[in-house]
Amino acid sequence: MEKSALPDVFEEARISKGYGKMNDQDDPVTMILGLKDVRKCAHNWKNFQSGAEPGRIVVPSEVNIRDTRQIPFEVDPPEHKDFRALVEPWFKRPLEEKYSQELKNQIEALVEEVLTLDSVEVIEEFSLKLQSRALTLLLNIPYSEADLWISWGTHVFRSEGNDLDGDKAKILYDYIDEKISEAIENPGDDLYSMLLSATVNGKKLTREEVKGVMILTFSGGRDTVINAVTNSIAYFAEHPESLKKLLEEPEVTGKAVEELIRYFSPLTHMGRVVTKDTEVCEHAVKADTRISLCWASANRDAKVFEKPNEVVLDRKINPHVAFGFSHHNCLGATHARQIMNILLKTLAEKVASIDILDSKENIEDLDQFKRKVGYEYLQVKFNKK
Repeated sequence: MEKSALPDVFEEARISKGYGKMNDQDDPVTMILGLKDVRKCAHNWKNFQSGAEPGRIVVPSEVNIRDTRQIPFEVDPPEHKDFRALVEPWFKRPLEEKYSQELKNQIEALVEEVLTLDSVEVIEEFSLKLQSRALTLLLNIPYSEADLWISWGTHVFRSEGNDLDGDKAKILYDYIDEKISEAIENPGDDLYSMLLSATVNGKKLTREEVKGVMILTFSGGRDTVINAVTNSIAYFAEHPESLKKLLEEPEVTGKAVEELIRYFSPLTHMGRVVTKDTEVCEHAVKADTRISLCWASANRDAKVFEKPNEVVLDRKINPHVAFGFSHHNCLGATHARQIMNILLKTLAEKVASIDILDSKENIEDLDQFKRKVGYEYLQVKFNKK
């Protein structure tokens, strides 16, 4: 099997039952696996809520490492719509020409840098740098701030043993508190200042609400972007003809971005809390238990996708749910798509080939499912044209 391949470990359970089971810190989860069921549950916010105890809808649960509600991620309609309307224009800024050009400059500079090196560890020396530097644009703050975020490493909420770590998470929370205080004293054109001056339903956001938006902004797009970039580089290393295709047919790039995100599904799943006894996939779930919307499984559903376990760069029909679905569709999707779009074009133009020198897979332990989500490390050489 190719190193870049990402097997569908959910296939048997998806076909036979439509759901799976896992225990998460003694708070069990029923995993919804088929695309139709995932979309149906994601849309049904009355039975499957996001506005539960802060941290509980995340899998693994973060209730032990935070009590701040991430906004609008952990808010249900109708309040969700009001918060979303406030922040959505800001998160659409990656479509602006100036933003896009600055992002292109960042990515091109990083690619030029790694092309001069004999060996690059993709996660720490490429993907983390790319993600952190791009985040300065999203927050509209100085580029130099990325150096601090890079120093935190890839897993802001996890210890070296990969367990959730409240002390490590506190580094981020304390940092955000400090930046909110600075923005109160000296307002600017950054996201902190915008939120502090904003109102929802005639009320100014509280400090805790501002913090909730900022925690989501930092954490929501960190591991996901890193996984998407790293997995894509591994894929191009083993499929140099795909880089050639993107160079010769640049109009395919947008479809290629969607396909790589579908295939790799950087975020495996997201939870919801059941509000009343009900059924999913003809399986009973009780009130105050959890389900998870398994994006990674839904994106391999053969009832929807032809050749679901292959990367088809120019896939024409691609209703994937890698960015979520319904009202909780990923707020940072525009930013992530721009990163991937510019990255693919830059690699196609500047990189002749990529050699994988060494790698170790990152396997998520989901009880009955052991899913490769990316890499612990990926050592490569980028070869210049």
